[in-house]
Amino acid sequence: MIQVPVPEVDFPAGQCHFVATPIGNLGDISLRALAVLAAADVVFAEDTRHTRRLLDRYGIQVPLASYHDHNKAKVVPVIVSRLKDGEKVAVVSDAGMPCISDPGFTLVRSLLEEDLPWTVIPGPSSTVTALVLSGFSPDRFLYLGYAPRKKGQRRTFLEDALAEPGSVLIFESCHRIRSTLEILEELAPTRILAVAREITKMHEETLRGSAGQLLEIMTGKRLKGELVIVLRGLGKKRLAKAEKTGEK
Repeated sequence: MIQVPVPEVDFPAGQCHFVATPIGNLGDISLRALAVLAAADVVFAEDTRHTRRLLDRYGIQVPLASYHDHNKAKVVPVIVSRLKDGEKVAVVSDAGMPCISDPGFTLVRSLLEEDLPWTVIPGPSSTVTALVLSGFSPDRFLYLGYAPRKKGQRRTFLEDALAEPGSVLIFESCHRIRSTLEILEELAPTRILAVAREITKMHEETLRGSAGQLLEIMTGKRLKGELVIVLRGLGKKRLAKAEKTGEK
């Protein structure tokens, strides 16, 4: 357990706090996030066992409840009810910002409908971190979430991504990364991309090159962990040329 100075925090009764948590290194949690979690009456988490390890590391004892994609229809009304009763509710995902590729957005819509207050405690973001690690332009970028599971839908998804003028960020499973790279190699064999893996962890690594080059080195341990693909954007000039010549 690590003892850290936790600042005072304004946590009004009946307000929901969406709290960003570390994406790998538990030391990346902010002091404000720790203060909010400690002050909450209950913390709703995707995986309570995962969140309990974070709380135990900082000596925070607070009730945990489960909230994930498979139970959100039942749990959202419970959260709304507890907020109406004046409880202080915090919501976290397993890593990063709740609501981003996460069931938290279902709760946000209900809070809007019920005119209930919420706020965000910012923190680690795998997408922005991967963008900086990629070395590609951050001036204009698009986050597309997870690529579809079905290969045909994934191909269409990637075709659209490759047409973007700015950098594009895509989450991909380690089980499908090679299949996705194979599609990218077919669609855009010369496009440079990056794959960021194990971000903020001991084996953090950013691989850069064409899809074909990455396929040659994405083996063994490099096929494990959380992966973010970053496609270098076409840019306005290259986009105009691509529209004329069909280049990708």
